[in-house]
Amino acid sequence: MSYVLELKDRPGFLHAKVSGINSTTAVIEYTHDIHKACVERRCRALLIEENLAGPSIDMSSIFQVAADRSRQAVGILKWIAYVDVNPEHDRSRMKFAEDVAVGRGANMRLFDSVADAERWLHTHAESAQ
Repeated sequence: MSYVLELKDRPGFLHAKVSGINSTTAVIEYTHDIHKACVERRCRALLIEENLAGPSIDMSSIFQVAADRSRQAVGILKWIAYVDVNPEHDRSRMKFAEDVAVGRGANMRLFDSVADAERWLHTHAESAQ
């Protein structure tokens, strides 16, 4: 396994922190593991904090992962916050992933910081109660 996934239950959301080497395989596998954890925990809100070393994956892989995972998320997750903390990664590629996910019905939003993502999740989780 080329990544380490740490899951923390937070008030109102699951915080998934992933680190390791960036590759299409790693992204497919860690997103699968996160999806499984969300189903098991019945969580409605998710924060993904990704810190994978290496260059961004190619656009076709980003499209495929975002399309597949967003279809799985619809009906399970109400809010998905995503933060890529690796400054070497091309933010426009993650914006593309956000657009693909939203286009398939997932409420995913890209953030510059974990703090911003947490605020967004807390605001939505509180308003849903």
